[in-house]
Amino acid sequence: MMTATLHGNARAIDIAWPDGSATTFPAIFLRDSCPSGFHLQTLERQFDLTSVPLDIEIGEASVDDGNLVLRWKSEDHTSRFDANWLASNKPGKPLSDPADVTPTLWRGNLTKAELPRASASDLLSDDAALLDFLVATKSTGLAIVDGMADDVDAGMTVARRIGFLRETNFGVTFEVQSKPNPNNLAYTSHALPLHTDLPNQELAPGFQFLHCLANEAEGGGSTFCDGFAIAEDLKASDPEAFRLLNTIPIPFRFQDQDYDLRSRHLTIETNHLGQVRELRFNAHIAATLDLEADVMAAYYAAYRKLMQMTRSDDYVMTTRLEGGEMVIFDNRRALHGRAAFDPSTGFRHLRGCYVDRGEFDSRIRVLSR
Repeated sequence: MMTATLHGNARAIDIAWPDGSATTFPAIFLRDSCPSGFHLQTLERQFDLTSVPLDIEIGEASVDDGNLVLRWKSEDHTSRFDANWLASNKPGKPLSDPADVTPTLWRGNLTKAELPRASASDLLSDDAALLDFLVATKSTGLAIVDGMADDVDAGMTVARRIGFLRETNFGVTFEVQSKPNPNNLAYTSHALPLHTDLPNQELAPGFQFLHCLANEAEGGGSTFCDGFAIAEDLKASDPEAFRLLNTIPIPFRFQDQDYDLRSRHLTIETNHLGQVRELRFNAHIAATLDLEADVMAAYYAAYRKLMQMTRSDDYVMTTRLEGGEMVIFDNRRALHGRAAFDPSTGFRHLRGCYVDRGEFDSRIRVLSR
């Protein structure tokens, strides 16, 4: 059993665990986290932190049937905490998250056959299969769905099994095919360098679903690279280049007759632990760099080095999508592109949509319950 011991000032309590370890819980944290302060149905906090002093003191503490029972000095209130809740919410310990999947970095030697793969029918009918596939896809940032129905909406059907679709200025879905008067390079037959989609948005889309309806033209091979692997290798080989791309935001802009969408982002973004979590690289949507003159040369050198890495066989995987396949990738991790194709040699049509990372992660958490 756990035991509880008050600190001398009663503003914290030590919990001793059966394994001999101990944890200190500040009193204000426990008062703010009292289960009675949360709505029973919505699970949202209703407790008002300003209703108690920051230096609130515990009047009495005891352990009753596996629960920590606290009575407070400044108010007529008793709080009860389950031992399992206390063990899961130790100060400084992040809450366990099934969607916190460690990235598996990959480079140019990865083949299409080694990617996570599942059939559309399994994903649509089997929750366990869907969960396994989502976790594997988040690990690699790139996966394949096969057996897609011969239906232009089939990709949306799979995507909506995961979460809400993200609408952009291109619509809820977008058609990747050569067409007259294009407003994006994707709508031409030209080669498309590796890139992040829509970095000009305030928040670039998360996961992209790209359903190959037909790919009969000569050329048009798909290219991918793991931006996390490139960023980590750049950090190891040229820390100053990594620092510049990780600390100086640059402007992005998309403009056509109806839209002028601009945003400023870091090329490489890390989390509070310094781990790479996003790569935004799109040379054809990057706006004119407006950096100070004294950092311009150094930034261009770092940016150019990153660009060269995205073109190296050390990192780039080249493959071909076939009709009935759909590729899913983390748009803020896996850069994607394609080789040029000749539309006179056959029909090529892909249809895409986006599901943001938050929706993707939510589905993993719900299926993991």
